This record gives sequence, C-alpha cells and structure tokens, in this order.
Amino acid sequence: MKKRILPIVALGVTAALGLAACSGGTDTGSADGEDQTLSVWIMQGTNPDSTAFLDEVSSAFKEETGATVEFEEVQWADAHERFVTSIAGGTTPDIAETGTTWTAEFADAGALVPIDEYVDAEDGLRDDLVEGLEVAGTYEEELYGMPWYAGVRSIVYRADIFEELGLEAPKTWDDIVTAGEAIKAAYPEMLAFPVAGDSEFFVYPWVWGAGGEIATVDGGEWTSELDSEKSQAGIQFYTDLATKYGFSSAGATTWKETDIRDAFTQGNVAMMLSGSWTPNALIETNPDLEGKLGAAVIPGEDGGIAPSVLGGSHLSIFNTTKNADLAWEFVKFMTTGEYAEQWAEQTGYFPGVASAMEAALASTDPLVAPFAEQMVDGGASVPVTPNFGAVQAKKTTNAMIQSILSGQKDVATATKDAAAEMTELLNQ
Repeated sequence: MKKRILPIVALGVTAALGLAACSGGTDTGSADGEDQTLSVWIMQGTNPDSTAFLDEVSSAFKEETGATVEFEEVQWADAHERFVTSIAGGTTPDIAETGTTWTAEFADAGALVPIDEYVDAEDGLRDDLVEGLEVAGTYEEELYGMPWYAGVRSIVYRADIFEELGLEAPKTWDDIVTAGEAIKAAYPEMLAFPVAGDSEFFVYPWVWGAGGEIATVDGGEWTSELDSEKSQAGIQFYTDLATKYGFSSAGATTWKETDIRDAFTQGNVAMMLSGSWTPNALIETNPDLEGKLGAAVIPGEDGGIAPSVLGGSHLSIFNTTKNADLAWEFVKFMTTGEYAEQWAEQTGYFPGVASAMEAALASTDPLVAPFAEQMVDGGASVPVTPNFGAVQAKKTTNAMIQSILSGQKDVATATKDAAAEMTELLNQ
C-alpha cells in the first residue's frame, strides 16, 4: 500500500520557536538508569485508569533499569501551547506523547531526536510498526515518533436492520448504494448514509478508494490532486450519496463528525463512518443499540480497503534529554510488549505495533476485527508539511464538499477551486 502522511496543525511553528531547541546538544548516554530520572508527559483522558497504569509502568521500569520515571499528565486542550513554549525555552521533558498531527511539526522545529538507529537495532521492530503510524511519525525521511496507539475510522452500521433486510456488510461502493436504497425504502425516516459537510477526514477515504491523492510533492513543490480524474470520481461518489441517492439530508451539509454520531445514537442513521473508539460510547449513550451494531472496513470502489486517516499518538524523545539511550529504553518499554497491550485494552485504541494487534485481528467481535484490519491494512495519513495546518484552518476540503452538497458548484468546479487553494497554501 502506498504510504501517506499526516497533517501538521499549527502554523509557522518553526519561525515561532526560532529553532530554540536544536538536535546538536543531545547526549546519547547509557541505558543504565541507576540514579537517573526521566520526565515524561502523557496526555490526560485517553485512559480512564491512567494513574494505576502509569504507577505500574514506573515501578516495572525502575526494577528493570534503576531509573525513576516522573509522569506528568497534560490536558490535550493545553498541550500544544505548552509544547511550543517549552520547546522555545529549552524546557521540554525527556519523553512525551505527541499526537500524530504534531510529531513532524516538532521535528521540523528541531526539537526531537531521530530514532531510526534505535528502531533498526531492535530485531524485527521496523517491520512490526503499523505503517500509517510510522509514516505519520516520519519527517524528511527520518523517524521521530515511535508508534504508540491509534484509532481509525471505518463503517459502523445497524446490523439488526441489515439482517432484517437480508443485507451483508458492503464490500464495494455499489454494495453501499444497494444497501442504502433498501434501507431508504424500508425505513424512509432514517438517513441511510449521511454525508457530513464539516468533517474533513470523512472525505479522504473516497479519494484514496478511487485511486486518487490529496496532494503530492516533487522537489519541494506541492500540488493538490483533489481535481485529478480519480480524486473527482471518489468525491463524486461520496457526495452522490446525498445529492443523487438521497441517503443524507440538507441539514447534514453543516454537520461535524459528532453530529452524525448523535443522530446514529438517536436511531436516525443506518450507516456512517465512525472511529474505532466509538462503538462502546454509542452503546453507553443508547443501551438499546446493544447487539445491534456492526462494523466493516471502508471498501475501495471495486473492493479491497479504502485507506482511512489514523488518529493517535507517538512517544517522542526530546533533544533536551541528557540520556537518549535510556529514554529510548522507556519508549520501547511503553510501546511494545505487555504494556502496549494493556494500554490498548484500557483505552479502546489499538497498539502501534502489529504484533500486539494479533488478538484484535483474530477477534470474532464484529466491532473489533474490522477496525483492526482497517488500521493495519488501510491506515493512512495526509500531507506532512507545516503548511497543511493552513489548509485545515481555511477548511479547504470542507468548503469544497459543502459547495457540492448545497448545489453551488459541481464536482469538477469545486475540486478545481479547492485544489488551486490547497496548492497555494501548501507552498506558502
């Protein structure tokens, strides 16, 4: 599968930081941690039982290496600003959880230690990394973020309705249309497959599923491919679910991802794109959905798997560490083996190494195995460049979809305009 890369959210971070932290000052040190302390930032809220988990990890790592680990839990909402400030001031922790949309940004600012040599020194580890997370942690051909955990979006559907109507989980785009038409006829009050106008990551699987791309780079020059023939075909199919087949509603033109999930839990939606972390939450919100949900990979146009954007985190080593070797040992300790599996089990996300996903891939749980397959075989990302943040801030992709759904533009015009805007923003 072709590798794809993830977005950078902040704008102009390199200039803002003034490259205050540079990689030249990092000591490699030794993996012997006796009388040494590692500071580690972990984002708060992902794991409801994080205190007990982190205490266990700290004790086990001290027993193995002699090092003390000092964890600090950081709110996601405050984290980016804290990183920017600490990078500029040279006060970063030894190790931190970096969201997949931040890792390359901090690498671009010169704040992270490349970890390729460490990964390649571990027998078989490179081949074990989940590809989408590896690509998201790679900047200018160097790996800066060790895959830790992630979730991915696939199709979630009302299995009870599918069974009642004699339908199977869709394996092609035609299957989606066939199922949607049957549901629309039997349950006209439901939205068979709503198209959210304000959800960027819902768009890209259809672009990739048709063989298109968001943008490509050649010699440092970016070109958006949203207006290519293949990308247009994917966007046409996705918007046709609303404009041609009537599986959506006019109101969904402004919906975000959360709006679709809310409508689903209220019993108003039969199929949707949703994250691997959401099924349990759907059932908690509406217990009547227990036993009525199914999941399926997003199919490519004629079958297979359409790639879907991964969302999750890496563990990264900051160049202010005094012992990069010891820091790597901790990163490996957290992201491979039993603790990687424990974290995934407690959070509902998937681990960042394929070997730790064997149970999920082999699961007969209809709400686990399809997401695991999507992540390993169809996890993807969007262009790695600090300027992609400008594309997201401008909502270029969302505005394109909304203009088609509202009838203001046809697909050819909307994609041409969006591609021109994206290309300009990516090359600022």
